[in-house]
Amino acid sequence: MDLRELKFRGTQVAYYVVCERKLWLFTKGISMERESEFVKLGKLLDETSFNREREEEFSYEPVSIDFFTSQEGLVIHEVKHSQALEEAHILQVKYYIYYLKEKGIKVSHAILHYPKAKVLKQIFFDPKDRELIQNALKNMQDIVSMPYPPKVIKKPYCKKCAYWELCYG
Repeated sequence: MDLRELKFRGTQVAYYVVCERKLWLFTKGISMERESEFVKLGKLLDETSFNREREEEFSYEPVSIDFFTSQEGLVIHEVKHSQALEEAHILQVKYYIYYLKEKGIKVSHAILHYPKAKVLKQIFFDPKDRELIQNALKNMQDIVSMPYPPKVIKKPYCKKCAYWELCYG
């Protein structure tokens, strides 16, 4: 895959797993995150956690990593509020690994931090993950190319979503 085609941010990759409608709305510039108390709480947690461990933040459009360390290659660290959307978090960090590897950067693995639960999850990039990411990116492109947003699909976490009022209001 041509790196110039990688225009998706990590947030969008996570939204792809969480809700295709949310992905479509966010990509079209409809951002409800500024109003969400849950998003504000997550940002505060990110800003106040792991200050001593952070060597450096990494932001290279479209990828923005919370922080990284070095250990026989780059170790990507992402801080998350809750494990409830862990599948989305895993795909997000695998996307970061994929992106950086495609740029020629040696990446060891990623670590998901759930400070509230005091849990760390190491995520490794397997050879089959390359195809997983490429398929996800193709599906994401198909979704955001749709003329209208996907229909609402009620999920257990909808009430905590920043887009709840837009979908159900």
